[in-house]
Amino acid sequence: RNQDGLERYVEHALTSMDHVRLDGMRVALDNAHGAAYLSSGEALTRLGAEVEVFHSEPDGFTINEHCGCTHGEEIERLVRQTRADAGLAHDGDADRILLCDETASALDGDELMAVAAASMLRKGTLKHNTLAVTVMSNYGLDDLVSGLGGRVVRTGVGDRYVLEAMLQRGLNFGGEQSGHIIFADWASTGDGLIAGLQLLRIMKETGEPLSQLRQCLKKFPQAVRNLRVSQKPPMEELVEANRIIQETEKKLGDYGRVLLRYSGTEPLIRLLIEGRDVSYLEAQADKIASAVLAQIG
Repeated sequence: RNQDGLERYVEHALTSMDHVRLDGMRVALDNAHGAAYLSSGEALTRLGAEVEVFHSEPDGFTINEHCGCTHGEEIERLVRQTRADAGLAHDGDADRILLCDETASALDGDELMAVAAASMLRKGTLKHNTLAVTVMSNYGLDDLVSGLGGRVVRTGVGDRYVLEAMLQRGLNFGGEQSGHIIFADWASTGDGLIAGLQLLRIMKETGEPLSQLRQCLKKFPQAVRNLRVSQKPPMEELVEANRIIQETEKKLGDYGRVLLRYSGTEPLIRLLIEGRDVSYLEAQADKIASAVLAQIG
C-alpha cells in the first residue's frame, strides 16, 4: 500500500502552477463522488482558493450520478448557488474536466483547449506550436491557432489517439472536446486536476474571468443529422452520398469538414458538416441525408 500517494500527487499537481497562487478566487468543486474526492479540494485549498466542495462522498455506487462533468447542468447550478468565480467538475476517475465560468455557463473541451493553447502560444511554451485534437473538435480551433502562428493536428476519436500523436510528434498539449485534456509537461495522460489548475492559473495570470477568456474561440456553425439505418454497408458503397460529400468538401476547402460515420452501438449513421455558411451547411446536410436514407434507410 502506498501510504503517501495522495500527498505526492497533490504536491506534483501544485508544481504545475509554477508558484502562481489562487488567493481570493472562489471555486465550486464537483468531485462526482469519485477519485478526486480528496485530492482536488486539498490542492485548491493549498493554493489559497476559497473552495466549496460538492458530491465528494464516494460509496462505490453513486459515481457520476446526477453530478460531475457528465452532468454539466449541476456545476452550473452550483456556481449560481455559491456565486463562484469558476466551477470545476470531474468525472468519476478524474481524467476529464469541465469548467464553468462565473456566469454559470459551462465550457466544453474545445473552449478549454482554445484558452490554454492561446496562452501557451503567446508565452512560447506550446511545443512545435502545435495542438493535437480529434476529428470531433470544432474548426474554430484551427482558425484561432493558425491566427496565432500555430497549427492543429487531428486524430481519430479517443484520447489514446491524441496521446499517440503527441508522443510521435513531440507535442506537449492536446485533448478532446469531451474534456480529456493532456498537459504532457506534467502528466502522461489526461488529468482533471492538473488541467483544471492550468485554466485557473491562466485566469489568475491574465486577471480575466473565464467568460472573457472563452471569447477567443469563434466556433464554426455545424449541421448535424443522426439517421436511423437498416444496415451498415462499407462507407465506400454509399456512392451518391460520397459524391455529394466530395462536392461539399471541395466547396468548404480548408474552412470546414464533413464527417459521416456509423454509431458503434445503435442502428444509426451520424453526419456532421462544419463551415462558415449556415444555410449552405443545412442544405448539403439534407442532400447527404437523403442520399443515405434512399440507399440504407
